Formats: sequence, structure tokens, C-alpha cells
Amino acid sequence: MDSITDLGAVQLSAAIHARDVSCRSVMAAYLTRIQALNPKINAIVSLREEAELMAEAEAADRALAQGRSRGWLHGIPFAVKDLSEAKGLRCTYGSQNYRDFVPDFDDIHVERIRAAGAIIIGKTNAPEMGLGSHTYNDVFGATHNPYDRSKSAGGSSGGAAAALAARLVPVADGSDMMGSLRNPAAFNNVIGFRPSFGRVPSLGNELYLGQHAVNGPMGRCVADVAALLATQAGYDPRDPQSLPTEDILPAERADFSGARIGWLCDYGGHLAFEPGVLELCREALGVFPALGASVSDVQAGFDMDRLWWGWRTYRHFLVAGGQGADYADAARRAKMKPEMIWEIENGLALSAADVLAASAIRSDWYRYLLGLFELYDFLVLPSAQVFPFDVALQWPREIAGRAMDTYHRWMEVVIGPTMAGLPVAAMPAGFGDNGLPAGIQIIGRPRADKQVLQIAAAYETQVDWLRRLPLIT
Repeated sequence: MDSITDLGAVQLSAAIHARDVSCRSVMAAYLTRIQALNPKINAIVSLREEAELMAEAEAADRALAQGRSRGWLHGIPFAVKDLSEAKGLRCTYGSQNYRDFVPDFDDIHVERIRAAGAIIIGKTNAPEMGLGSHTYNDVFGATHNPYDRSKSAGGSSGGAAAALAARLVPVADGSDMMGSLRNPAAFNNVIGFRPSFGRVPSLGNELYLGQHAVNGPMGRCVADVAALLATQAGYDPRDPQSLPTEDILPAERADFSGARIGWLCDYGGHLAFEPGVLELCREALGVFPALGASVSDVQAGFDMDRLWWGWRTYRHFLVAGGQGADYADAARRAKMKPEMIWEIENGLALSAADVLAASAIRSDWYRYLLGLFELYDFLVLPSAQVFPFDVALQWPREIAGRAMDTYHRWMEVVIGPTMAGLPVAAMPAGFGDNGLPAGIQIIGRPRADKQVLQIAAAYETQVDWLRRLPLIT
């Protein structure tokens, strides 16, 4: 592997600012790697012209020579997830209806990434409008898993996760409504972090009602994830629910002696798992006692069918609200995938009483978790219920003999933290006998992003899975 592309983002930043490597050489190394490997996995889309990118890298070098740095991402190549707007760069949202859309603005977190010095090289692939934890669409096609190109890279941040695993980018942004920072992290043996709701501001259309989807960071190590989150996070008046700016960088040597870990497992048999996944995640729990923490099984204490109903109701409502205008246009509706139409039509059939009932369920769930956090400092779940599956499948129709009744039921394991707006670190849990990766979710108390990053960093020191790189042939 090229030594430049092997560096983490924080390491690369230090090397650039020490003038050990030039921004030009960094850009050249990444573009060479993208040219060689991206055709095999299809992670990077809408890549900008090489001449333009090299010119920007050379300008970044000249600025450093004059003693001017824009920030820690100065001169570092960055590809934005194709669900977020980057000024002047095509943003398709994975949809034929938006394949030619070029925004004249940056979303807030992209604006901050650019201001910190990053050179935006292109976008990372995502499923249509982010729906489904499998990255494929009719604009760019499917993203393939670097660990096995016949398998899915997950989603909706599948392009970002695959690009990280293949060393096509040093760090990446993503977003998460139903595990989109967590499922692809597990599928690609990288790290994803779902921040507390409001931690990363956004220019979303549903400023007051869209309380499920968040933007956040992905990386190859916790240090990179934390550094990018610190750049993305902080109050912005354009997002009325954004949280105050605060220090969220983890301490280097946090002590977790006596910490209490609650293992939620499969919610008392409620969730189905592909054989090997749950066992692998359970083995990964052995890391926590090595840190001085205790691990206990959490007994099921909430009606998970009720939570699923609440989740579906909220999701139908939000998708219908966001995409209802496109659905109303027959020509645009004809370009939508069936799952999108299903979400919208279910949403249009809802009453205000349905949405209020879902909100009540969400409130009950939040209070239930607050009760668990009186007993435990962190909660742990698997990040996905299956190993990476056949890339040609739209979605898994059954797990361990249990039929999945919706296109996203196979990812039900991720909805709990989303419904409560909690911070979650998606960490690797090793590899199954099939050679495919899996992962766990480390879930923290409300707004305890820093503490979750700290225990994730401690966990990282005890495992070597992140050093197991894919062999892309």
C-alpha cells in the first residue's frame, strides 16, 4: 500500500503541516489509488477532473509555504456523501429525478469541512434518497464490498465506508437515520459515529420534525472520527435544534475501571440474526473486562413490536413529507424505486393521531432507556443482523428462517438509538468464518458523545481488526 494512503487523517494532517509530504503528493497518491481500485468497488462518484484537483493541491502547498493553513484538513482529499450538498458539485441523492442537480450551496457540515481546508474531490455513493441499508441506485449502480466484491457495502453510507476500507479517502462524512453510519461500518470493518441529535447542524427541510436523521463522521480510527466530528459539530442558528458548541474530543487515557456495560443482545429473542453474527459480537464483549468494565445481560423490558410500529409510522410520515411532491408528479414517481413509493403511500395514509401515538411511543422508549442508564454506563448491541450479503439482492428477505416483512426489517437492530437520539460508536467486532466483518454499537447516555468516543478509543486499543485490510483483486 502507498505509505501516504496508509496514514490516518490526523497523521496525514501532521505530516502535511510538518512539510514531510506535500498536498500535491497526497492528492496524486489518492487519485492514483482511486483510478486503480474504484472501478472495482464503485465507492467514489462524480469525481472531479484531475487537473482541477492537482491545481487546488498545489495552491494549498503555496499557502503552507507562506505560513497559512486553513485548518487541520488543509490539502486533504475529501469525498462528500451524495446525500449532502457541496457547492458546484453534482448531488444526485442516488435518484434519477436529481441526477443533474448541482447545488449552489454547501450543507452546514460540508461548509465546515471545506473551511477546515479539505479539498472536495467528489461524492461517495448512496442508495436512492438514502432508503435502505444497501448502496445501489439507477444513477451510478451498486457499491461493492472491498472485503468481498460479490457482497454489499451496506448503506446508506456504503460508498463512504467502502472508500475508507479501500483507502480511497482518509476520512469521510456520512448520515444516519436507520443505521446508515453503523451498518456500513460493520460491513466494511471501519468506524462510524452517530452523534446525538442536534450535535451536527444541518439545513434539512424538516427543521423541527426531522429528529431522526443526523450527519456524522466515519473513519479508520477513533482519533480521525473524533477530529472530524469536532469540525462538523457546534451550534448554528440556521438549525434551531443544534446543540451548543462544546469540547467533544476524547481524553487520551480515560479510565473505565468499574464501568458497567449492558448487553442488549437480541432483545430477548425479538430480533433474528444470521448464524455467526450474534456469537461474534458476544465474543467482542470480552474487550470490556480487559478495560476494567463489567458486562451484564439486559433483560427485555419494552414491547419491541410497539417500538417498531412507532418507528415505521415516523419514517412513513417523514419520507412522505420530504418526497411527497415528487410522488405527486407521475413522471417523477415513475423514476422512484418501489420502496420509496411504499414509504410515501403509507405516509399519506397516516392521520395526525397516528403520528402523535408514535411520538408517545418514542417518549416511553426514551424514558425506558433513561432507566437502563441508571443501571449501566453504556449499552451494547450488534450493528447489523446479517453479514454482508449478495450485492445483487435488493435486501435480505429472511434471516435464519424468519421472513422479513419490509425492505428494512433486517436492520431493526439500529432503530433504538435513533428513536432516542443517543450517541453511538459503531466499532468492529472481528470477522466470521466466512471472512466477512461484523460490528457492535456502543451506545451512550443522552448527549454523552465525548464519553462514547472515549470508550470507543479504549476499545480500539485492545483489538487489531482495523489493521486487517481488504485484498481487492
